[in-house]
Amino acid sequence: MKLTTAGESHGKTLIGIIEGLPSNLPVDIEFINSYLALRQSGYGRGGRQKIESDKIEILSGVRNRLTLGSPLAFQIVNRDYANWQPYMAPEGADVSQRRLTKVRPGHADLTGIIKYDQTDARNILERASARETAVRVAAGAIAMCYLKELGVEISGYVRCVCGIEDDNTYSFEQLPAAKSQPLFMLNEGLQQKAMVLIDELKANGDTAGGIVEIRVKGLKSGFGSCMQYSTKLDAILCSAMMSVQAIKGVEVGMGFNAARNRGSAVHDQIYLENGKYTRSSNNAGGIEGGMSNGEEIVLRAAMKPIPTLMKGLNTVDTATGLPAKAAGERSDVAAICACEVILESVVATALSQIVAERLGGDNMREVKERYSRLP
Repeated sequence: MKLTTAGESHGKTLIGIIEGLPSNLPVDIEFINSYLALRQSGYGRGGRQKIESDKIEILSGVRNRLTLGSPLAFQIVNRDYANWQPYMAPEGADVSQRRLTKVRPGHADLTGIIKYDQTDARNILERASARETAVRVAAGAIAMCYLKELGVEISGYVRCVCGIEDDNTYSFEQLPAAKSQPLFMLNEGLQQKAMVLIDELKANGDTAGGIVEIRVKGLKSGFGSCMQYSTKLDAILCSAMMSVQAIKGVEVGMGFNAARNRGSAVHDQIYLENGKYTRSSNNAGGIEGGMSNGEEIVLRAAMKPIPTLMKGLNTVDTATGLPAKAAGERSDVAAICACEVILESVVATALSQIVAERLGGDNMREVKERYSRLP
């Protein structure tokens, strides 16, 4: 299974192509659109979310809501393109307008124009933009449809916003309630504090990041491999999460805290009860030796503060070489809720690829039969 994406932030449309889906997979279009809407939600979002209202349009690979086994192609139309067509049209555009040379710290702007021999950072930022993640959310929702058929669920919540951290432990069943909260947090008191902080940051032209926890329930043991570094489950899932814009750190299970504790307090002891192996804890986060061990998979990712600040950071205007304040594109104060939805989606896509590689199968009947036979 493979996902390819294309499209610019203010271009005509965003495109996704998924290869390798088995036939007869039910595709829940309403569910996909609900995840696209969740990506645009959350306290602290900016003005563009009022312009776009993302919906998936499936172009090929599905008939009567069932996959055909052929490549599934879809698009998400950029409504804002109507305002940007004079400056973005591939058929011909006035590129002297909306030019960006006051490159923004923390973005791809400066490194990108050097690498791709450009003089206008717009030719970089349009693709580097987190707008691209709309495609990955749609693809991730389709991957969730695939995993759901096997009894595998993915959920998560916001654990921290700009230093305001929730260190409580929650069951998997409690996590879906986060999606109905303004900041996807499960502790109401901490969420209120975080919202007040976001208001203060907005007033000062500043931004916030945070930490998201993603959990996977129902995955059987043995997915991933210890036989080759490139096939380790944690390596693949962490790589998927790190591919999301603004993610600067990922941990599995106890993560960095494992380095702060002695071995007897870290490793999950194993027991045999009624013919089944059990563990006394899940500090490993459901992954041992690069393979799923049947426990819940626990992943966390750190999102840096959004690098586009309304007050502008110090930079250089590449057109003149003179000091300048960074350009201010339309931006958010906090996009941690969107980040949570995106991370669920990329984990679902990566996990589906791993599951499909092990199970094979040209149709969902074969896939489900093979999964049911696993211990």
